[in-house]
Amino acid sequence: MERVPHDDLPIDPDLTAAAEPSRAEGRYPWDVMLVIAAGGALGGGARWGLAQVLPASPPGFPWATFAANISGALALGVLMVCLLELWRPTRYGRPFLAVGVLGGFTTFSTYTAETRALLLDGHVPMALTYLAATLFFGLLATWCGLALARRAVGLTRQVDR
Repeated sequence: MERVPHDDLPIDPDLTAAAEPSRAEGRYPWDVMLVIAAGGALGGGARWGLAQVLPASPPGFPWATFAANISGALALGVLMVCLLELWRPTRYGRPFLAVGVLGGFTTFSTYTAETRALLLDGHVPMALTYLAATLFFGLLATWCGLALARRAVGLTRQVDR
């Protein structure tokens, strides 16, 4: 299988690569970057708010990050049904909502830093529980988001295999 250079890929897969500015020619999609930044500010602000409501107190379980990542995974499942199966494709839909808002709301870096801190502090069972539970419930939440959104709008289409 031949790899396609990343410079030839569109920002939004619903658009053709020819419709996108070529990064190889030194042109960057600044409009899309600004949309992602705006979404990231909103998502990051929401995560900060959640952390204020559920403050972490070592060596306790990091509930705020766990809740952000699981609810973000659920929202991503719902959002992908909307963006890919219900709504007409746009240049800014996925970059703003999926990459920006949900990318800013969820946090892999804090998840790994908290896991590392729990391990270094000798809380190995809690660290491993946190590590496994986030992965398991994140995948489950994404699947549930897809299934619930499809059911809510009466779609019977299954995920491509």
